[in-house]
Amino acid sequence: MGHQINPCLKRTFTVFNILFALVGAVIITITLLAQVFTNVNGDLEGRDTGLLVLYIVGSVTMVIAILGAYGACKESKVSLIVFLVCMVIGSLLMLRAGIPAAVARPKLEGFLEEKFREVLPLDKASEDVKDMADAIQTQLHCCGLFSYEDWEGDIPDSCLCNQAEEMEGKCQTVTYRLLMLQKQRSIYIKTCFPIIISYVHMIADITIGVIFTLAILALLGLILSSIMIHQMRYPDRPTILLSVPTIFTTSPPKYQELHNPPPPY
Repeated sequence: MGHQINPCLKRTFTVFNILFALVGAVIITITLLAQVFTNVNGDLEGRDTGLLVLYIVGSVTMVIAILGAYGACKESKVSLIVFLVCMVIGSLLMLRAGIPAAVARPKLEGFLEEKFREVLPLDKASEDVKDMADAIQTQLHCCGLFSYEDWEGDIPDSCLCNQAEEMEGKCQTVTYRLLMLQKQRSIYIKTCFPIIISYVHMIADITIGVIFTLAILALLGLILSSIMIHQMRYPDRPTILLSVPTIFTTSPPKYQELHNPPPPY
């Protein structure tokens, strides 16, 4: 059986799926980097869930790309139909997830600030919250969520600076009352909430960018796979999108006048 799919279209579709697979690999790589940069002991308001979703999306993207490339190379109608269905479902899911995420993104900071203020003061919070706060302060070199006063009179050791950090100007000396005594400590100037929200915004921006990129690629894959399935179903019928309109074709030269010159007088 001869080739049913236009060779140029097949090559275009294969290149598309290679790029699609690379996008999946990039998603997994970026997610891994985001996990490293935001690595703290504990779950930062759904951080682990978001990273898991990105890992799944990247893996599924690569599998679908391999399926599409196989369908094009082997001219497998079943593989292309499965790819087409995945593209339809994928584009709808990406748009369904991406639009609300883009709308909710500006509200993230206010939502997280409200949630974090509910656990103040930190020295009276549960042990789980204290342990997470200590881990964040140790990891990010900050003290308190919004101020060192979030700990009231019980500033933990995770807020304390070392001598090298004091020389770099990253610290401040504070005086506070512990029982009946006044104490001075050198603690980090930075508070933790601005650093946390910057990481949350970074993950949100990556997620939204990935979602809309995949939505565009899914729509493009949908169009290409539809054309290929059409060509396989009707191999003798020209595809409208790939045919040259007759209005732009040049008419053949009039050879008849050359073959029939006028008689000499």
